[in-house]
Amino acid sequence: MLQSARPKPSEPTGRALLKGLAFASPFIIGFLVLYLWPILASGYYSLTDFSLFKAPKWVGLANYERMISDAKFWKSLYNTLFFTFVGVPVDIAISIAGAHILNQKLKGQPLWRALVYLPSIVPAVAAGFLWRWLLNAQYGFVNEILRWFRIPQPNWLLDASWGGISVIVLMLWTVGGTMLIYLAALKNVPQELYEAAELDGAGPLRRFWHITWPMISPVTLFQVIVLIIAFLQVFTQPFVLSKDPGLGTQTATGPGDSMLSYSIYLFQNGFTFLKMGYASAMAWVLLFVTLAITLLILWSAKKWVFYDNR
Repeated sequence: MLQSARPKPSEPTGRALLKGLAFASPFIIGFLVLYLWPILASGYYSLTDFSLFKAPKWVGLANYERMISDAKFWKSLYNTLFFTFVGVPVDIAISIAGAHILNQKLKGQPLWRALVYLPSIVPAVAAGFLWRWLLNAQYGFVNEILRWFRIPQPNWLLDASWGGISVIVLMLWTVGGTMLIYLAALKNVPQELYEAAELDGAGPLRRFWHITWPMISPVTLFQVIVLIIAFLQVFTQPFVLSKDPGLGTQTATGPGDSMLSYSIYLFQNGFTFLKMGYASAMAWVLLFVTLAITLLILWSAKKWVFYDNR
């Protein structure tokens, strides 16, 4: 009579742990070398006077104190917050409206979805130069369209009052990615809720406010946080729009510094002015600002985000 196969004794815990660490070692080493070490190093450099070509000199909190009297620091922070708090709500509004249109039974719907997402895969630098041409006050296509409708044509790239708006317009160029995520969220809203609301006499606005908005609010929370982080770190769009190709990186500020984002000023301090210590301090301030805004949004989410298990 054949004996039943006996289960093999379990492998010693220590050996199993070593095997697990061996398999995870590429990630662990990459995280330590490419993420954790640069983060810790930037924290140290933010407390030093460091120019890349000389050994860091300890200065304590001098770099942070210097920001208080740095007019360009405050200008770049103001511009970035302006981009964020204007661009994010507009991006969300356009995305929700566009998702509702794409959610209709339209002829050639897959083609329209592909077209709205297409700008998202265009390299940011290429898109920036494209929009430099579109927003040109003399021969740009945007002003030409405004001229057809007899609407005043602003000097987008040379007027300080329109510089920030130009950056936001370029940032909204990739709204299609957000739109498709909202489209997927709309597909998950139960249709029977709309049918019941229609039987109760609810109009389109009431159906949106009492059904659509609560059901897509978790997606909105995700989108708001992701977009805020993206807008706070914006670099390529204002850099390409404002930079004169024949001049240096110091000129990438726009008229009246209206396109000077926080990341551009950080880049200038680190790699143009060779003030790496000051740039590191700015990076940490940006981290704390981003963290504070994100935590504030997460705290407020309990008042406007609806989950199915509630």
